[in-house]
Amino acid sequence: MIIEENPIEKQAMKAFHTGRREEGLKIQEEFASRFRLEYAEKDHCPCKKACRYHGNCKECVAIHRAHGEHVPNCMRPLINNKLKILSELTEHTLAYEIEPPKEILCKK
Repeated sequence: MIIEENPIEKQAMKAFHTGRREEGLKIQEEFASRFRLEYAEKDHCPCKKACRYHGNCKECVAIHRAHGEHVPNCMRPLINNKLKILSELTEHTLAYEIEPPKEILCKK
């Protein structure tokens, strides 16, 4: 089972966006039910960084919400994808204004 871009959950969101809330909730429960079965004993955390809170999303997200400095590593691809889409509005010229921090530049 894939979590990111899951077709069942996308179908649920389509129902929500078109005002079919009850149908969306039913489809969403199908996704959640499959998730519970599939990942009851498996690691589902997409974060590749070694972390004390790996796989413990509730605590990880609470910590990041509490200090408010940045989002969890596992959420960055999702947010970056949304930012890329927005950046298209200005022909990606924002890229000329961004200088990555040293730790990002050193990863290569």
